[in-house]
Amino acid sequence: MDRRDFLGFVSAFAGMATLPAHAADGTVRPHFMDSTPFDLAGLIARAKQMAEAPYEPRAEVPQAWKDLSYDEYRAIRYRSGSALWRDTQTPFQVDFFAPGLYFHRTVQINVVEDAQSHRVAFDFELFDKSNPAPDLPIAEDLGFSGFRLRTEIKKPGRYDEFFVMQGASYFRAVGRDNAYGLSARGLAIDTGEASGEEFPDFTEFWIERPEPGQDHVLIHAFMDSPSVTGVYSFTVMPGDATKVDVTARLFPRDDISHAGIAPLTSMFLFDETNRNRFDDFRPAVHDNDGLMIQNGAGETLWRPLANPIELQVSSFVDTAPKGFGLMQRANQFSDFADLEAHYHKRPSLWIEPAEDWGKGAVTLVEIPADREIYDNIVAYWRPADGLPKGQETTLNYRMYWGNGAPSTAPVAKVLNTRLGKRFEGGYIVTIDFESIPVLLKDLEELTLFIGSNTGTHSEGIVQRNPETGGLRLAFTFDPEGAQAVELRAQLRHNKANVSEVWLYRWTAS
Repeated sequence: MDRRDFLGFVSAFAGMATLPAHAADGTVRPHFMDSTPFDLAGLIARAKQMAEAPYEPRAEVPQAWKDLSYDEYRAIRYRSGSALWRDTQTPFQVDFFAPGLYFHRTVQINVVEDAQSHRVAFDFELFDKSNPAPDLPIAEDLGFSGFRLRTEIKKPGRYDEFFVMQGASYFRAVGRDNAYGLSARGLAIDTGEASGEEFPDFTEFWIERPEPGQDHVLIHAFMDSPSVTGVYSFTVMPGDATKVDVTARLFPRDDISHAGIAPLTSMFLFDETNRNRFDDFRPAVHDNDGLMIQNGAGETLWRPLANPIELQVSSFVDTAPKGFGLMQRANQFSDFADLEAHYHKRPSLWIEPAEDWGKGAVTLVEIPADREIYDNIVAYWRPADGLPKGQETTLNYRMYWGNGAPSTAPVAKVLNTRLGKRFEGGYIVTIDFESIPVLLKDLEELTLFIGSNTGTHSEGIVQRNPETGGLRLAFTFDPEGAQAVELRAQLRHNKANVSEVWLYRWTAS
């Protein structure tokens, strides 16, 4: 059982409604253990102080919780009638997850009301056990493994989930019409390094109670790991696209040379570029199909994702990026023909820095995978100077979980990439661009740019695509024995770029 499979079935939780412990209808409601004044500045000071001391791992849950089988854990579902703020004027509800199985260390969850922080007690009666649960040790201070937010995002009177935080520093969100897909993290450290990756944890949360009519939820999270402490604040705003404003305050215990800011984690198995490797009834299987970057130079880059034979890392060096994200541009049922996974509804996730992030690189890590249950794609911003020990770093950015980036340059987007062998030798590539006004002009006015770092390629031709209304650029290339070829293509009109810059790394299989 892997993390993706687990997250697929976790849609059964519930929450609390302050005191009393039972509602008027007899529904069990959670209660608080203790209350203290809430002070965000105090949390930040605590993180800074902890960064000056050695890391101390948190205790794990009792062995009986860790020994739960997949089916036993899945049968422990939070009661839907016990949600936090249910039957109140608060426009959001919160449900909680039990610990155990893969979640060996719990998180403490606090509710902030009237400047007071109330710690939520663990109560096993809040959970529905559809099968007899094994004998498990219970304590009020056991903690939870995470939580989810629900609101009337789709239909009045129906509270649908749109945001989940569970496991290390992982979290996910969806827009109004999306199904869950890729995940985000608070921070990545040493991703893809031979020494192994470090996964910082969110160890405690504070959820501020929204006022009636308020359109957002404010969440604070405390981070701790061997290399860093920190305090994150998330302002979560559901809608057609769910927006999340993030403030990350980081205090490194050690010099972190390979830090990943705003890391995204996704799955890409196959599409029209590597379809021949998979015997599957579906034409494609992926949560996202490309990495999009708006760099500091004003270019919009599009890098189709790949499922490589060997691990590969790509760095797009930049200064003051305008944004980056993993996109899902295949958004028709016919793109996947999957009635269960609904890949055509998976969200894109766009990261928009709120300030100048300086020098660094948008980094893409692609890991070989043979099944769709594995998250094998990671993308993040890597600061050139890393995170120096003892130096506080504060970063702000906005996340857009939905059907694309909120705004893009006035250039034609890449809709799809196809690749296959030629009978004569070498390969043929076709790139479909969306229709924009300038592309409706005489095709002879367009200039085609195609480049490669090795091998040979044709000059290319451009034709109108009757289905998309846009243009298709087609060219051939021959690697001439090279094991990898970096390809680049775009359309220009009167020396101006009128399409995204298409980048692709071909590797020998």
